Amino acid sequence: ILTGHVSPTLHAPIGTPVAGISLFLLLRAFASGSSALTGVEAISNAIPNFKDPAPNNAAKTLLAMGALLAVLFSGIVFLAYYYGVTPSKEVTVVSQIAEQTFGRNFMYYFIQGTTALILILAANTGYSAFPLLAVNLAKDKFIPRMFTIRGDRLGYSNGIIILGVASIILIVAFQGQTEHLIPLYAVGVFIPFTLSQTGMVLKWLREKPEGWALRLTVNLIGAVISFIVMSMFFLTKFAQVWSILIFLPVIIFLFHRIKKHYDAVGDQLSLKTCEPLIPIEGNVIVVPVAGMTHVVENSLNYAKSLSADQVIAVYVAFDREEEKKFEEKWKKWQPEVRLVTLHSHYRSIIQPLTKFIDTVQYKASESNYRVTVVIPQFIPKKGWHNILHNQSSLLIRAYLLYKRNVVITTVPYHLKK
Repeated sequence: ILTGHVSPTLHAPIGTPVAGISLFLLLRAFASGSSALTGVEAISNAIPNFKDPAPNNAAKTLLAMGALLAVLFSGIVFLAYYYGVTPSKEVTVVSQIAEQTFGRNFMYYFIQGTTALILILAANTGYSAFPLLAVNLAKDKFIPRMFTIRGDRLGYSNGIIILGVASIILIVAFQGQTEHLIPLYAVGVFIPFTLSQTGMVLKWLREKPEGWALRLTVNLIGAVISFIVMSMFFLTKFAQVWSILIFLPVIIFLFHRIKKHYDAVGDQLSLKTCEPLIPIEGNVIVVPVAGMTHVVENSLNYAKSLSADQVIAVYVAFDREEEKKFEEKWKKWQPEVRLVTLHSHYRSIIQPLTKFIDTVQYKASESNYRVTVVIPQFIPKKGWHNILHNQSSLLIRAYLLYKRNVVITTVPYHLKK
């Protein structure tokens, strides 16, 4: 360009002016171009990772990135106009500019390769920024606490997994078309931009520190520009961004519900707010049994070691003859343990068992006794063997877990073969 060797025919042709909507087109172009600014929020999100003074170092980094972005963006726009490059589905604008500048040589492929690497790195920034954002939200009790847990490789793996799943869903839903994903992403960025800038405006109006007028002006301009960009995306790309109007209220509602839950749990667990506990005067142990086996024997031995006031074995029978035979065998096998047999008309174990436990718990509560259910369970040597058994112990445990004033204990018996 500087030597004048570029053919004048390469200049981009000027289209036919359209009267009446030039301002709208200008705003639309401005909004589309502003999507290139997305990503600057990564610096503000990473302020805790900067060296002290963190705000000053982050501001310098943001200024350097803004200057670099302005130079690159302006240069691409200028070269695209100068070479007559127009957007194409087959070839990117950067590729066309590189081809016009260097031809199909090493520099062309170098630019293509570095562009691909930058895009890969840009995609990776989400996996480093979102987990940190999720940690901060989890600390403020807006999302589950599991996002604060580090994985084996010292990364916040739960946030990474959730982000990966959400990314897959978006790619599938939008069929991988970037022209549909970019507006959605841009709106998701400029809504927080607008809210944060507006919040700073309110902050300066309320506090009015020294030099507040200049800061107010800067944040007010930022809020107006961000709002214009956001509005233009809604006006021109509504088909791609309408889903955010549903997603944002839902996610905010969930945030408040989660925080309300954590606050309620904290109040109930706090020693300052909890009611004094009633002292436990004794213990009644209930042992569901399915037969006379080593599994049951192991559980009964454990129950006896607890020094309970009473140990009750409960057997659910499906027919009367079976019930009588089991009672006779039990008297010979465990005469010191009381046996209660329950008859199930519909061959259900859970219903008669839980009904009996409710009765025992009601009577025990009158004397401030606690009911403990000791559940026998055998553990197969190989994991896939579990599918060969009905897992009654797990069903009983799952059902009793939500019973108040009932303690559940599982006594495992490990099989050797």
